[in-house]
Amino acid sequence: MRLGLFMMPLHPSYRPIAECYDRDIDQLVLADKLGFNEAWLGEHFTEKWENAPAPDLLIAKALALTENIVMGTGVTLLGMHEPVYLAHRLATLDHLSHGRFQWGIGLGGIPTDMVLMGLDPSTARDRAAEALEVILALWGHEEGPFKFHGNFFNIDAPALDPVTERGLHMKPFQLPHPPIAIAASTPNSNSLRIAGARGWSAMSGATLSPTLLPGHWDTLEEGAKKAGKTANRSDWRIARDIFVGPTPKIARERARGTMGRNYNVHQLPSRVGTKQIQSCKLDPSMSDEAVDVDYMMENVWIVGDPAECEDKIRALYDSTGGFGSLLSVTADSDDPSWDHESLRLLAEDVGPRIADLT
Repeated sequence: MRLGLFMMPLHPSYRPIAECYDRDIDQLVLADKLGFNEAWLGEHFTEKWENAPAPDLLIAKALALTENIVMGTGVTLLGMHEPVYLAHRLATLDHLSHGRFQWGIGLGGIPTDMVLMGLDPSTARDRAAEALEVILALWGHEEGPFKFHGNFFNIDAPALDPVTERGLHMKPFQLPHPPIAIAASTPNSNSLRIAGARGWSAMSGATLSPTLLPGHWDTLEEGAKKAGKTANRSDWRIARDIFVGPTPKIARERARGTMGRNYNVHQLPSRVGTKQIQSCKLDPSMSDEAVDVDYMMENVWIVGDPAECEDKIRALYDSTGGFGSLLSVTADSDDPSWDHESLRLLAEDVGPRIADLT
């Protein structure tokens, strides 16, 4: 099983922004040294706790400080972007990485992000789908002028002039495009059908109850079959909040102070009464109030010493039928040494214990 990071990033709102980014970079550099396979960096514009409006800039800096870890957007919020500009930025990033880049995409987005951009939140998915169509068409365009006239974007790009060498020309380093993954955070997400049909990989969200994850694979596989493709479980990524400590007691104390703080202060207030909290439940009849830190720690998050974390990962693997990559959601403890120790234990102690899960 491959190990990776999912860096939302998640930081307490009292942390200075510059320090947040320094902490992110420190974790990415450490993950590279520890042999983590990949890292996905999130994007939001109006989430103060997830203050990463330009993940491509963080990725560019991290690429220069690392050697092997593959970076990805986790995810690009397609509905927020003008696609011609985005296509060129991503292609540039792919060249800077020499191919050490993956493109994670999301077809939704929180309403306040859309409002900030002066966009109608009800059009998010349609706008995102059209932006994706434009970007892939631009990257695949060969000769002559490029024209696209849709519901949201109207583009007339000039052909490359052979004399002046001006015109549409930019393509990614990896052809026809970087590997694409779609994130899915709700049960039976249509994004999974799209991933299966297009032959792209999928990333299942960290807060989903383990009981719902098999349905993610079924949905992806259904999309693949309808398109005449075969889905591969080794391409399926599952994200989890993970905190590994030297003992079960220390792991829980640290997780409560870090992940518990994030959950109570940032995540829970916006989830009560929504399908997001419902999707955390092992039993749909549970009350929202029962989905507290203790419940999440014992049923959704992976928290414990290396042996306990191994058992929980094996249980997750068995209950889902198998998957290829486990993405650890990065934490931001007030003592950053806790986060670094957790990553080291995950890579150096837990990793070898689950090496047989392929």
